Amino acid sequence: MTTASVHGLFLSFEGIDGAGKSTHLDAAESWLRVHAAEVVRTREPGGTPLAEALRALVLHEPMDALTESLLVFAARRDHLRRCIEPALARGAVVLCDRFTDATFAYQGGGRGFDRDVLSRLEDWVQQGRQPDRTFWFDLPPAVAAARRAAARAPDRFESQDEAFFERVRAGYAARAAADPGRFVRLDAAQDTGAVREQLLAALQAMVDGLGRAEPPR
Repeated sequence: MTTASVHGLFLSFEGIDGAGKSTHLDAAESWLRVHAAEVVRTREPGGTPLAEALRALVLHEPMDALTESLLVFAARRDHLRRCIEPALARGAVVLCDRFTDATFAYQGGGRGFDRDVLSRLEDWVQQGRQPDRTFWFDLPPAVAAARRAAARAPDRFESQDEAFFERVRAGYAARAAADPGRFVRLDAAQDTGAVREQLLAALQAMVDGLGRAEPPR
C-alpha cells in the first residue's frame, strides 16, 4: 500500500503492567509511519498538560476508587478534546497507550468499582468515541510481576498483589468478549520477537482490510 493509505484511525494498546506495551508501541509506530502521513502517539491518563497533572495524582496519591475513576475520566475528557479528536479530524493515526478499557479493567475489575457508574461516565465523556482497534497484550499476572520487578520501582498500581492483577486481566477479558470485533488479543507471554511478529501481522491485516473498504472513521 502507498504512504498515507491509512488515515483517521484510533488504535489503543492495552494490558496489565509488565505486558510490554511500550516496547511494542515503538514497533507499531515505526511500522505505521510507512503507511500514514501522520502518526500521533499518546497515553492515558495523560496526553495533555492537564491530563498529565491528573495522571501524577492517580499514580501516586492515595484515593478511593470513585475519586480515581473521576480523575481518570476528567483526564480523558481533556485528552479527547485537545489531542485525540483534533488528530483524527486531520486524518492522523492515533496510537494510545491505554484508553477506557483500562478503566474498566483497573477500576472496575481490580478495584471492584461499580461498572454501571463507569459506563455512565464513559457515555458522558466519550459520546460514543471508541478506538477503531484495540491490541490487548494478554499474559499471566505472575509473569508480568516478574518482568516489572526486573524493570523498575513500582507505582501505586504496580505494587498491587497478584490477585488484583488477576481481576484486572479478567476485566480486560470481559471487555474483549463484549466487543470482539474491536479487540485483537496478543499472547504477550511469548518472547519480544514473537509478540512483535503477532502485532505486525495484525497491523498488516488491518491495513489490508482498509484497502478493501472505507476507513471506519
